[in-house]
Amino acid sequence: MKNNRSLILTFLFIFWIGQCSLLAQAPAKPGAAELLQDLKKLQVLGTALYVAAHPDDENTRFIAYLANEKLYNTGYLSVTRGDGGQNLIGPEIREGLGIIRTQELLQARRMDGGKQFFTRANDFGFSKNPEETFATWGKEQVLRDVVWAIRKFRPDVIITRFSPKPSETHGHHTASAMLANEAFEAAADPKRFPEQLKYVEVWQAKRVLWNTGIWSFRSQKEFEDHGAQLLKVDVGGYNPLLGKSYPEIAALSRSMHKSQGFGASGSRGTAIEYLEHTKGERAKKELFEGINTTWSRVKGSEKVAGLLQQAVAEFKPQNPAAIVPTLLAARRELAKLPDSHWKKIKTEEIEKVVKHSLGLYLEAVASDFAVTPGEQLTLQLEAINRSAIPVQLQRIRHSFAKKDSTLSLTLAENQPHRIPAKLQVPAIAPISQPYWLRKEGTLGLFQVADPLEIGLPENEPAASVQFDLLISGEPFSYTMPVVYKRTDPVEGEQYRPLAITPPVFVNIAEKVLMFASQEPKPVHVLVKSGKANMKGKVSLELPKGWRTEPAQASFDLNQNGEEQLLRFLVHPPRGQQEVELKAVATVDGQAYTRGLNVIQYSHIPTQTTFPEAVAKAVRLDLKRNGEKVAYLMGAGDDIPSSLQQIGYQVTLLKDEDITAQNLQRFDAIILGVRAYNTVERMRFYQPHLMDYVQNGGTLIVQYNTGHSLQIPNIAPYPLKISSQRVTVEDAEVRFLKPNHQVLNAPNKITKKDFEGWVQERGLYFPNEWGNEFEAILSSNDPNEPARDGGLLIARYGKGHFVYTGYSWFRQLPAGVPGAYRIFTNMISLGSKTGAQGNSDESAVK
Repeated sequence: MKNNRSLILTFLFIFWIGQCSLLAQAPAKPGAAELLQDLKKLQVLGTALYVAAHPDDENTRFIAYLANEKLYNTGYLSVTRGDGGQNLIGPEIREGLGIIRTQELLQARRMDGGKQFFTRANDFGFSKNPEETFATWGKEQVLRDVVWAIRKFRPDVIITRFSPKPSETHGHHTASAMLANEAFEAAADPKRFPEQLKYVEVWQAKRVLWNTGIWSFRSQKEFEDHGAQLLKVDVGGYNPLLGKSYPEIAALSRSMHKSQGFGASGSRGTAIEYLEHTKGERAKKELFEGINTTWSRVKGSEKVAGLLQQAVAEFKPQNPAAIVPTLLAARRELAKLPDSHWKKIKTEEIEKVVKHSLGLYLEAVASDFAVTPGEQLTLQLEAINRSAIPVQLQRIRHSFAKKDSTLSLTLAENQPHRIPAKLQVPAIAPISQPYWLRKEGTLGLFQVADPLEIGLPENEPAASVQFDLLISGEPFSYTMPVVYKRTDPVEGEQYRPLAITPPVFVNIAEKVLMFASQEPKPVHVLVKSGKANMKGKVSLELPKGWRTEPAQASFDLNQNGEEQLLRFLVHPPRGQQEVELKAVATVDGQAYTRGLNVIQYSHIPTQTTFPEAVAKAVRLDLKRNGEKVAYLMGAGDDIPSSLQQIGYQVTLLKDEDITAQNLQRFDAIILGVRAYNTVERMRFYQPHLMDYVQNGGTLIVQYNTGHSLQIPNIAPYPLKISSQRVTVEDAEVRFLKPNHQVLNAPNKITKKDFEGWVQERGLYFPNEWGNEFEAILSSNDPNEPARDGGLLIARYGKGHFVYTGYSWFRQLPAGVPGAYRIFTNMISLGSKTGAQGNSDESAVK
């Protein structure tokens, strides 16, 4: 029983740590300096876990210091994947943004040397206190995941980015620190989450500290008075092997958070981090005080320690392979020791250093980036030993193969071997959907069926190849992910993860269908083949009262990747309602309902997901004035397509379009979210925009943050943007100016129009404004004062200037009926044309 338990623990640890690398990247090719760094790390047996709430919360310079100066096994536990944030590089929000930020974290860890973990907690948006956070997440479930991470990773020291004491910061922030402190004790208690003990053992860390700083104190004096109680760590050192200071490494790491606009510059010289004790045994001088981080913490490891010291002493940059015999001896001695946590870690680390010291390059490249269940995939395997050490490739095993392929191939020095292979994907192989998105979760928690997957940053590779070798007569196995590789004429060698996909995809082009009248709307379904010779029919599933023409449409796709666009006319019923529309492709009696979504940015591996082919169909009561609107994109949102859904002609403004004469032809001009933060040429556009308003136009400015504005004055009158927000999506909204045109024409706005909002009411409301503005709406979160700055309207010359912090960028793409009615009224404030799209329904009371 004990041996079985050890096997489970060994598998679990390797599975956990193996997933913390960036699976989709090219095989690592460390230089001699990095190899020496890894050799030195073999002598250090200490572990640190940094804990915070979101991607980009982590202190990258502290992680870089712990991982590269102290050489500790260092991890970052991000409680969420950042799904509820904003996206500065594209239109993805919610799950799509969470995927991007997950990959940005993995890239960050690749830079700073840390490992990456998560819980199942969903970033549901800004929260003002931990009580609200825990109520939404389900505290016990997320605590279980933090305990799971601690028991698996077994940190000696836990560091939190935030204080466990409630403050004015994000509720998720405080909650993450509270969870870390509670999990510190729970992880050591066998009565807490005992079901985990089938796979892991209880673990007691030494201490928990809060990584604080002057920013958490009310004044410099208070910080200095408190300073004697704080542990101080200088993380500003220089690493000559890596050629950078730790703050310079941290800047590269932090700059991976591109979706959040967190590009950073490196610094050099002293950089002090401050730590406040919160749990466990207090450290007086050193972070790892009282913790043995040498091999003497493993009984009987004296020979291992001596051999590893010898390897460091013998290391020659011009011939790294010379230390391989010593490393092999250390591995043999380590194998004699009883199974333990550190035996598992150091065995894996030694094997990695052996591989890189040999210049051993192993790769498994697929002929395509996607394959469907039941298909065969052609592979090209490469193996080369760039050393004089004898290496023999004994056999290879594909992840789906039942038998090994025996080779007994000698890998002579610097002689490449390219081996063709076939990979048969089982008919029951699951598609490559991110594991936390396979099943529908709740507002606060992703649903994960397999407990061993909880905490992993991403799925294990869709397929892999195991290379079994003899290195100087000793058996080694290295498992490499199957990847797709191509040569780009500009960027050169490019890698992409292999994906297992459905054989046919159905994508509904319109994610939200807004019916402002009884007129039918076209729905376009793009059918795409995942393999050759896919023939069948597509239909749209709709509730009673809705109908489509035609009832079904045929498709015939002969080649893999071929597409066919099908058009349906959807007829809505009378009366306002919201329903779900689903596209279904039927092939040989089998129904397929998933689409294809590709997320592609240059700083992360291409991500492929398969969302259900659904769209929201809304029959709403809507009247609109005006016809032509212009939209100047900011950080990125989907509002232009939302406005097209209700009949507006939307022009996306380019630089050459912004002239006084051209702008006058629009009924309204709308600035995308954070335009004044992200569009560098706003200072040149502003005079033209103000002239447009003065001459009778309507300018709608959506939310910006108060810092990093491109120009100091974004409005014609005084306006100060604050950090005030209303995070409760169903918070009461009060009408301050019930007779104002924006609440009455062309649509009569009622309290019902604020029902069904998603994630939040609004963000970054102004808190000060000139008397020229009229505050139209008021709202607030529980136990907070009224926030009146969410919708401000001022006359300027003959036109209207509108500033609004309400989150239209979330509500319109989500198909919230009331949001469309209110936004239409804003556009209609000074429209040059009459009412359009008159509904056959009366206004909802």
